Amino acid sequence: MDEARRNRADSNPPDQIICDLHDPILLFMTSYKAVLTTSEISPKRIAGLLILLFAAGCCVGQESKSAADDEQGTVRQSQQNTEQKDTSELHKLEVLPAEWLIGPYIPPKGPFRPLTLGERRDAYFRQTYLNAGAYAARLFTAGIDQARGVPSQWGGGAAGYGQRFGSRYGQFVISNTLQAAGNAALGYEPRYDLCSCKGLWPRTKHAIVRNFVTYNSTERERRPQFALYAGAMGAGVISSVWLPGHRNPWKEGGYSVLSQAGYGSAINWASEFALDILHKIDRKRYPLPGK
Repeated sequence: MDEARRNRADSNPPDQIICDLHDPILLFMTSYKAVLTTSEISPKRIAGLLILLFAAGCCVGQESKSAADDEQGTVRQSQQNTEQKDTSELHKLEVLPAEWLIGPYIPPKGPFRPLTLGERRDAYFRQTYLNAGAYAARLFTAGIDQARGVPSQWGGGAAGYGQRFGSRYGQFVISNTLQAAGNAALGYEPRYDLCSCKGLWPRTKHAIVRNFVTYNSTERERRPQFALYAGAMGAGVISSVWLPGHRNPWKEGGYSVLSQAGYGSAINWASEFALDILHKIDRKRYPLPGK
């Protein structure tokens, strides 16, 4: 009997036990169709659908990682040098001089290569929680909301500003989480790449364009930012749960998408020229790429 139990355990690897989804994308689409055909579409149902998208994205990454591990199991030792090289490349990315301000990015000369699941997780945490620019942008947008007096129910003063900042940052975390899951499922690049071009207008154009397109797994071909705008839509829809007054989830989602189109382009522009500004302040600590 003990031997039979062991055989059953061996036939169900841990990855399959954690995520026993043969086709996570099919599961998501089936649930999506179920939500659309339901007579009552509530924010709770929408939030559940978005959570399922996140879980599906994680499962896609988990299953891909498991398959890759199985395929490479017999040649792991022979690829040790390659893995060490990749680790060295990742270390170079981790010590990028402007990362504390704008999050992980790709220098003008690269390296351009697909990220592993672990690297994606690291980039997500650094983009969402561990860079000053993320907080500065939310402080700025909360200040605009404060000046406009929206939502009016939160009033003014420090208490009102704190609520507005918390709301803005909460939407940002939700958006980034959904975006990271979607990019992982699609194999898309989650980081911003500094332009290899010269001049104010070419770099400005690059920053704006990159708010609407990103690279697929080839790191050369560009694709629409599906995950970015799906994440923005989802964050706006979910924010209707905590915003005061009666809120239309779809309307809030639409506002969030428009905000991403505008503020996202501005943030990309600031990221594009951040290193140049830092270089003016301290040339030794912040050398320009290629110099």
